[in-house]
Amino acid sequence: MTDEPVTFEAYVATRGPALIRFASRLTGSQHRAEDLVQDALAKAYQRWDSIQRKDQPDVYLRRMLVNAARSWWRPRTNREVPVGGPFTDKADARDVGKESAERDEMWRLIGTLPPRQRAVLVLRYYEDLDDSTIAAILDCSPVTVRTHAMRAIDMLRRHFETER
Repeated sequence: MTDEPVTFEAYVATRGPALIRFASRLTGSQHRAEDLVQDALAKAYQRWDSIQRKDQPDVYLRRMLVNAARSWWRPRTNREVPVGGPFTDKADARDVGKESAERDEMWRLIGTLPPRQRAVLVLRYYEDLDDSTIAAILDCSPVTVRTHAMRAIDMLRRHFETER
C-alpha cells in the first residue's frame, strides 16, 4: 500500500477478488466464500480508518476471514453441507427410469402378498398409520398386525436376496 489513504471502495475494487479466492480456499465453497467476504467487509467498513492506519488491511481482513470461517462451524445451529455442484447435477445423475421400474416391481411384488399382509404394509408404510389404528381397521389385535408386517417384510426380503 502507498502512504496515501486508500478509500474503502478502492480497496474492495482492487483486493476484493483476491479475498474471495482466499476465502474459497478456506471454505471449499465459492458461495460461502462470497458470504464470508461480504460479512468481513461490512465489519471492516465501520472501522476502515483504524484498519488503514495500521497500514496492513490485507492482514487484518485475512485474519477476519480465517476467524469467520473457523467460527462458522462452531454453532450447532449452522450445519450446512456443501455439495459438489448445483442441485440439478444430482437430479440429472439419478436414473428416473430405473427408480420407476424398481417402484413398479415393488408394487407388483406387494400385490402378490396375501390380502391381510398387503393391507398391513399399505396401511403402515403408505398411509403411515400406527399398529392400533391398523388393528382397528382390520378388526384384529395389534400383535396380529405386527405378525403380518413381519411376515410380509420377510417375504419381500427373501425375494430381493434371491434376485441378487
